[in-house]
Amino acid sequence: MLVLTRRKDEEILINGNISVKVLSVKGNRVRLGVEAPDDVQVNRAEIQKFLGQFEVEMEKKTERVPVQSCGF
Repeated sequence: MLVLTRRKDEEILINGNISVKVLSVKGNRVRLGVEAPDDVQVNRAEIQKFLGQFEVEMEKKTERVPVQSCGF
């Protein structure tokens, strides 16, 4: 893991096309702004984890659903 120190209004660049900027710092809370191309998905880690768990559960449910013949 790369650890960087940034102050308000400073930013980092990832791969030359993703910008992460420190918008504000209040106590132990930091607001970040992320600019990325439309084809790059940006999520909070807890949301990504939830989506991954949801997909696994949906796969389990579809595996259990019996397929019925429609008589064709």
